[in-house]
Amino acid sequence: MALSGFEGFEKRLELHFYDHNPTINHQLGLRKLEFESIQQILQAVQCTVVSAVGNSYFDSYVLSESSLFVYPTKIIIKTCGTTQLLKSIIPLIYFANNHLNFTLSSVCYTRGSFIFPKSQPFPHTSFNDEVSYLENTIPSNLCYKKASILPSKSSSHSWHVFTATQNLHHNHRDQYTMEICMTELDPILAGNFFRRPDDEKSGHSAGKEMTELTGINEINKEALICDFAFDPCGYSMNGIDRERYSTIHVTPENGYSYASFECVGSVNNDDNIVHVLRKVVQIFRPGTMSVSITTCDEYNNDVWRKVAGAVEPLGLKCRSCVMDQFPAIGAIVFQTFSPIRRKYATK
Repeated sequence: MALSGFEGFEKRLELHFYDHNPTINHQLGLRKLEFESIQQILQAVQCTVVSAVGNSYFDSYVLSESSLFVYPTKIIIKTCGTTQLLKSIIPLIYFANNHLNFTLSSVCYTRGSFIFPKSQPFPHTSFNDEVSYLENTIPSNLCYKKASILPSKSSSHSWHVFTATQNLHHNHRDQYTMEICMTELDPILAGNFFRRPDDEKSGHSAGKEMTELTGINEINKEALICDFAFDPCGYSMNGIDRERYSTIHVTPENGYSYASFECVGSVNNDDNIVHVLRKVVQIFRPGTMSVSITTCDEYNNDVWRKVAGAVEPLGLKCRSCVMDQFPAIGAIVFQTFSPIRRKYATK
């Protein structure tokens, strides 16, 4: 817990591994890691598992501070608050190497601008500290590196990115990763993520109630949703739809309200981007919103128009847009939005 309030902005770490024994590990790969090993990794970060679900493609964990996704050859950890996310790298490398004979092949670390930066513990005390820690922690074979801060006209939203890889091949060229960060949520809508003082429901049942009340279940009707409501307020959910995940985290307290949405999708499905962005805006109605989309260079040349075109009819104006390219992951387009007028459109 931060001194002035809870830090909603997450730190996100995506690690890709190379499997030296695909015949032995079969299709499970990193999913063969024992739950005790996962608990030790999360203990280094200072968070725990509160709920879990999986399918034939990957395992999904809702954490006390955000989410964890485990695929056969990649792991994504996203944590908020004052967690020490980067401290997961050493135990992850250890368990992957010693238990499965996996080698780390690429790292991608992203985050927004902290609301309470002075409350963050090392190595998250500054982006320079984070980059130094990463460079001193990751193996030397990850020789193609880049660190950059993508700015915006909003002092509360900028995008920090560090990537490192052993080759320049772009992963998943037909997919995009979209990360949405929202602050100054509509107070009435944010109130949907508070539990009643006399609420005796479990975190799971209260979370399901919030999912349905807010329309979160309408974002992707095909997804299996694992949700959790915290006491007295706050909400997390992971959605799984075949090989694709989505995740939402909400810190609704007035004065430092925050919500995030993240998903992966196909670059060939523009309708899905439009639908997702509009549903997210309608659920939270933020005062300021940033959208970061990571995908292949060719698609990103036009992605900013698709994003702006999706949300501007709802009353949000694109205030800044910047693009940068990174080894292994391709290009990132980072945009910020704020309302054109005080009241949002309802369509």
